This record gives sequence, structure tokens and C-alpha cells, in this order.
Amino acid sequence: MSAEPKSLQTYTIKEASDQCGLPESTLRYYESIGIIDAVTRDESSKHRVYSEENINLLDAIACLNATGLSIDDMRTYLQNRTHGADAAQEQMKLLQAQYDRIQSEAKFLALREEYVRIKLSYWRAVESGDEALAKRVGAQAKAIARDLKFPNN
Repeated sequence: MSAEPKSLQTYTIKEASDQCGLPESTLRYYESIGIIDAVTRDESSKHRVYSEENINLLDAIACLNATGLSIDDMRTYLQNRTHGADAAQEQMKLLQAQYDRIQSEAKFLALREEYVRIKLSYWRAVESGDEALAKRVGAQAKAIARDLKFPNN
């Protein structure tokens, strides 16, 4: 008794999008710029047909996308992944650079958050009629605003 071959699961572009979390337009775009290879088309409808292998790759790409990695860096990262240990240094360099960018963005976001928190304090002081507190808090807000406008000074 021979076992019947297991049918391969395939997905429409909508299903692939739902699986990986990337919009259909992004999947089409990534295919058009070569981030993902051309996807097989159904012979009669010409619609894209995604395989499990495609879905696995799309999951990896969605993770890279979620980190904010640039298209060029994604392309390099994806090309390197098949080289194993030989590409480890370059992969780590790409990821370290992205980590550094994210850290910088996080510091700037924390500064923006602090500014908004202080401005809320300012307006609470204004509302309650505490002019002395409003003046002190206003001065703090100005100092932070300088850092926001000129972050590299």
C-alpha cells in the first residue's frame, strides 16, 4: 500500500498577506524590485500562487520590514542568508547598524515624550493659575525644544 503524495499547500496573495502581515501591495512591490523572486502564477487565471516556501520567506521579510531595515539592507541580508557562517560578519554589521539607528530613534522619541509631558505640566499650571510653576516648566520646555530642533548640538 503506497502512501498518496501529500498535496502542497498554496495561498492566494490575500492569504499570503494575511499569513505574513504585509499588505498585498507590498508583496507586489517586493516582487517587482526583486526582494522576493517572481511568484508562480496560476496557468488559467494568472493570479499569484504562493507556496509554503514563499510564506516562510515572506515571514522573514516581514520581520526585517518591522525593524525598519532599508530595502537595500533587506536585499543584502536576504542574499547573505544562504552563505551561513561566511556571511555572519556582514549580517551582524547590518543588524548592528540597524540597532544603532533604532537606539538613536528611541532616544529622540523619549525626548519628544518628555517635551509633551512638560507641556502638559505647563498647561496644568496655567489652568490652575500657578504662574511661578508655569514659568519654571515653560523654561524646561524651551530647553527641550532646543534639543528637539537641533538634536546634534
